[in-house]
Amino acid sequence: MKRLLFILTVLPLLATSCYDEPFADAHITPNPAYVGEDIRFTSMSQNADFVEWDMDDGGFSSSFSLDYFYYDPGNYNVRLKAYGDKNDVSITAFPLEVIGSELTVVVRLWTDVENGEALGYLLPEARVRLYPTFDDWEFETNMVVEGYTNSVGEVTFDNLSYQRYYVDVWELNHNNVDLASDDVGFIETVELEGIYYWTFEAFVDYYSTAQKSTAIRERTSGMKEKSASEGRNPGELMKKIPRKDR
Repeated sequence: MKRLLFILTVLPLLATSCYDEPFADAHITPNPAYVGEDIRFTSMSQNADFVEWDMDDGGFSSSFSLDYFYYDPGNYNVRLKAYGDKNDVSITAFPLEVIGSELTVVVRLWTDVENGEALGYLLPEARVRLYPTFDDWEFETNMVVEGYTNSVGEVTFDNLSYQRYYVDVWELNHNNVDLASDDVGFIETVELEGIYYWTFEAFVDYYSTAQKSTAIRERTSGMKEKSASEGRNPGELMKKIPRKDR
């Protein structure tokens, strides 16, 4: 009888000691990655019935393997939770670097086009601003970044998000307001995937100082954003080359 009681006491202990607790582990590639680039997140967790990813940008997933991308550059702390069959949990954090996009804006006077090439000269010392939406461009709110063109009419912005931008150009006798009122495609970029170096050709018109005396940055009244089907396609003035700096 004593032997039976001993066996009954030991059996639960043996069952407990045989239980394998979950351990959260993962493989993330590429890391670092670019904004807009698909990143493969693969759970390598042990003894996990299910998992939960916290992507540190407001996104979550319960898939064991998934592709995911980030809109904004920065350093993220991705957390993986691995749950065992007793609802116990193991949590591991994985640092992830996301590199922003790079955009070079080339400012050129709008002229006739010959053989697919604009003939206007490049404009140095022009102020260039990027806005996140058309309304922000029109009302000059929520500016993302500002710079000035160099001696060959170029200015480069880096660490940008995966999104469209609206390009505003102003110089003492030139701006792109009238061109934008004709066609929003003159100021609108495509979504800037970080895996490329982007170049945007920003055309401007000439205006006299007298025209600007009444209002330094007066916008065209009633300007409306056009869809791509109504005019110049977003990105028509853009070029890209693959980045190889990772």
